[in-house]
Amino acid sequence: MEEIALPQPRVTSEASLEECIRERRSVRRYDAQVVGLEHVSQLCWAAQGITDERRGLRAAPSAGATYPLELYVVNEDGLFRYLPRKHALVRLSDSDLRASLARAALGQDFIEEAPLDLVITAVYSRTTRRYGDRGHRYVHMEVGHAAQNIHLQAVALGLSSVPVGAFYDEEVRDVLSLPEEEVPLYIVPVGYCTK
Repeated sequence: MEEIALPQPRVTSEASLEECIRERRSVRRYDAQVVGLEHVSQLCWAAQGITDERRGLRAAPSAGATYPLELYVVNEDGLFRYLPRKHALVRLSDSDLRASLARAALGQDFIEEAPLDLVITAVYSRTTRRYGDRGHRYVHMEVGHAAQNIHLQAVALGLSSVPVGAFYDEEVRDVLSLPEEEVPLYIVPVGYCTK
């Protein structure tokens, strides 16, 4: 499988955290401008990137550092899985799956129109193995942390986004050819807002 090294993430920005919180809105109208690899890199890092190399800790907090989440990138170039330890993408498909993903999400057309869709999935057993049934709650908290990081990072980059939870799990799983143990939790379309 082809691996694509991502540009190093920036850890400073001209936008303050407070500005990003104030400006964050759910946007469902995007123009066709491509979200470049540098921005894809920054969004992936904000969601699941390594922020402490020595201990392998990530940008979003995780109960017991069990890291149940997986992150996928869907764009016109194909389907990719984010590899946090390498800060790289691995190509899983050359096909543009955005239209299929939109159909699996109750026909929400903006998922197809957005130049980039980030899909967050979970392998619950990574967390429930340690915490039992309560681990489900921790996974749901963690996906919220990761998604919020994506939304705030998008604002800092001059992009817009929207969290999507309305979709058919099995259809999304089929579109992305997910392993049986992975459950899709969020689709986050990202792009430049139409004026």
